[in-house]
Amino acid sequence: MHVHHLHDWDVSPKDAVAIQKDFAERLITEPLDIASVQYVAGVDVSVKNNVSQAAVVILSFPALDVVEVQTASMPTPFPYVPGLLTFREGPALEMAFQQVQQIPHALIFDGMGRIHPRRMGIAAHFGLWLDLPTIGCGKTHFIGEYAEPGIEKGAYSPLHYHGEQLGVVLRTRTNVKPVYISPGHRCDIDSAIALTLRCTPKYRLPEPVRRAHNAAGEM
Repeated sequence: MHVHHLHDWDVSPKDAVAIQKDFAERLITEPLDIASVQYVAGVDVSVKNNVSQAAVVILSFPALDVVEVQTASMPTPFPYVPGLLTFREGPALEMAFQQVQQIPHALIFDGMGRIHPRRMGIAAHFGLWLDLPTIGCGKTHFIGEYAEPGIEKGAYSPLHYHGEQLGVVLRTRTNVKPVYISPGHRCDIDSAIALTLRCTPKYRLPEPVRRAHNAAGEM
């Protein structure tokens, strides 16, 4: 799988922020043609004992059968700085993506898309590196204001930050904590909601993300 290496990873936190601000201007918002999606990737990184373990799992769609699993591991190169997690997890992810044979038509990341102070969570960032539609699926609140969505699966409420809607808080399972969904690159909010729900038949997390989370943790 081709990865566009758009910048060095070995940068200072100040330079990392500048990169994010520049990249945010390049994001494309457009509907995702879900009918044309045949493969969806789940993406996650586990950091333990200062080692980053990245996993990319390709699933067929809509059947959600595992087609390919690629992993990579390396010493974690960047300190923990809120809002700059891509620079901590990115190098290992780049290694994993370079091994992928079946190119996905969309990717769902365990992390944020545009729900980010500079609209540049890991899903948005890597959407530009891959030039593919990406979605962020966060498990915990990061930024923004929202009302609690209804308790039924499929209920959601808009999440706003400084007056702009960046994503939604989506209930993927009835009476279970919601997740934080936002588009990354080449996707819009409605498409992100629709694909996430199509990929979440049973558990709280979309199946691609759940599979990637398990693969990263098992390394």
